Amino acid sequence: MRILQVVALVSGTNAYGGPTTVALNQCRALADAGHEVVLAATGSELGTPLPTEHDGVRTALFPPHHVLPGAGFAGLTSPAMLAWVRRAAAGADVVHVHTARDLLTLPSAWLAQRAGTRTVLQTHGMIDPSDNPLAGPLDALLTRRVLRDAHRIFHLTPREEQEVAQVARGPVNLMELHNGMPVSAEPRTVRAGQACRVLFLARLQRRKRPLAFVAAARALADRYPHATFTLVGPDEGQGDAVRRAIAESGLGQRLTWAGPVDSAGAAQWMRNSDLYVLPSVDEPYPMSVLEAMSSGLPVVITDSCGLADTVRRTGSGVVVDDSQRALEDALGQLLGSPDLRERTGRAARDTIGREYGMDAVVSRLLSAYRD
Repeated sequence: MRILQVVALVSGTNAYGGPTTVALNQCRALADAGHEVVLAATGSELGTPLPTEHDGVRTALFPPHHVLPGAGFAGLTSPAMLAWVRRAAAGADVVHVHTARDLLTLPSAWLAQRAGTRTVLQTHGMIDPSDNPLAGPLDALLTRRVLRDAHRIFHLTPREEQEVAQVARGPVNLMELHNGMPVSAEPRTVRAGQACRVLFLARLQRRKRPLAFVAAARALADRYPHATFTLVGPDEGQGDAVRRAIAESGLGQRLTWAGPVDSAGAAQWMRNSDLYVLPSVDEPYPMSVLEAMSSGLPVVITDSCGLADTVRRTGSGVVVDDSQRALEDALGQLLGSPDLRERTGRAARDTIGREYGMDAVVSRLLSAYRD
């Protein structure tokens, strides 16, 4: 099949996070299965000219333009990319758009639909009822039309399924699809003794709660003197507060913020760490947790995370409420027991292979594309 996938942004610092990771994983797996796959996106921090391959995926990348200052990714567009998508969609068997409420992916989907090409959408929890003043006009003009005309819309959770249907205000063809992850080739070797490298890898924004991670590190540092704590990710509003809290901790190199990294750098941090922590609340389906689990890392997440039931059911880590005390108790439990880290990390890796492997994702994708 000739498959065109579309995502808003591919960047050198993985700034768009989960949707880009999902798109790249799907494109690699589909290409490995023998299909002709291209990923179209805007590109930033990738050099000039923009590359035609990224992380093993054939790409068509275009300069991004922010036409609505202060709107974040919602104000991102690219006339050059939209013109290219309009031409390329006509020659594709299917167009798969990782869709948000924005001025790039929604028009891309609309152009593919107008070309008469089978179009599937994957919303990643990004299209939901919203009181943002921009949402109403955009939904009336484009969002509802694109949702209703989609051949399939992939959703992750029952909540996302309900929210997409609510936004569409009409019949839509919804289908559940897990985010898949390739499993690390080699099982993790657990570090001997009490040494443990604790990782927070996410955007530094309020909902991710990086300051809760810093506070936990400060509370536990004396009790576990061989533990180190590292934040990795771009600043999205909490950077200054994190810097101040780190400086006030007096922990030196035991508590650091390494800044943003690209996808290869993120994978390296996962391989070199022993425990992954994401204190985020109301997190629909964090790819970083799946990446950590695929690397054999035990994870600590909150009960409002979309993966909480999976982690709890499989023993892949610890699920806590959103209190600081619960977070510190869970971290202390894992920091104090290398054996527990080994068992939960092994369970995490096995869970990805059994339930979130890319073979199952590709099979479901192709079924949806062809049905």
